Amino acid sequence: MALRSLDNALAATAQERPKRHPKVAMSMQKQSEQVLGGVNDENVAPLPPPPPAAADAAVDYISSENLKPITDPEIKIRGLIEGLGSKDWLKVCEALNNARRFALYHSTLLLPIIDNVMVVLVKAMKNPRSALCKTSIMASSDIFQAFGDNLLVSTTSDAFDNMLLQLLLKASQDKKFVCEEADRALNTMVVSMTPLPLLHKLRASASHANPRIRAKAATSVSHCLSKMEIEGMKEYGLVSLIQKAADLLNDRLPEAREAARSIVTLMYKALTESEEEKQEAWQSFCQSNLPAIDALAIVKIVPK
Repeated sequence: MALRSLDNALAATAQERPKRHPKVAMSMQKQSEQVLGGVNDENVAPLPPPPPAAADAAVDYISSENLKPITDPEIKIRGLIEGLGSKDWLKVCEALNNARRFALYHSTLLLPIIDNVMVVLVKAMKNPRSALCKTSIMASSDIFQAFGDNLLVSTTSDAFDNMLLQLLLKASQDKKFVCEEADRALNTMVVSMTPLPLLHKLRASASHANPRIRAKAATSVSHCLSKMEIEGMKEYGLVSLIQKAADLLNDRLPEAREAARSIVTLMYKALTESEEEKQEAWQSFCQSNLPAIDALAIVKIVPK
């Protein structure tokens, strides 16, 4: 009797247990149909997109020397903005390379729309696709080379400042090939532009809250100073320069500290070039404009 009761209980439990196999089979069927494109069921999670590495590898990084002039540039300039605004990132890469060609060979046609182009450059630099990011950085380098100081005259302040900030940020990130390209673009910027107005543009970034941006901006400041005579430094402000160098000398990043030492050395050479008592004049300048502990640290940098 006990065994018969146990059998009856097991049979009842088996009848009450829900059957899951059909549901699983239906789910697998829906997934299969989705892969084949037969059914578009919003309740079925979409498959993840393919990794971008393969597509990124298909993008050609064309050096500036290998870019060619555009045939019929007056006609093709009309479609440049449309190409830059495409939702297909590969077409945007192609348009960016065309923008580079316009900058290098047909700059007068590109200048009226340079603000719009720079907005696209900044947007592309923020894109997670490395190929798009690198191509936009290469385009910024060619634009610096082609326009130089005209960028500060012919563009809005925000357009230039946003592009500069993104280049400083990309130059300080972990992806080596993007970082190196951004460094090259910043160097081209310094070479192509007059140092004094560029120093004013770099002022805010040299005090940026992000230490990596601050370090890259400090390096660009030192490169600008290497192109300046004492008159240019005085026009910018010697006191501001030495105070900024003192701040950077205490920065936590080695790159910022190295830039500070470079700034100090360049200022010392420019200030004491015509002074007979070089060390005394330098010490007097530092002690007059810095706290005692900072002045001592600055004075120790230059040779006695």
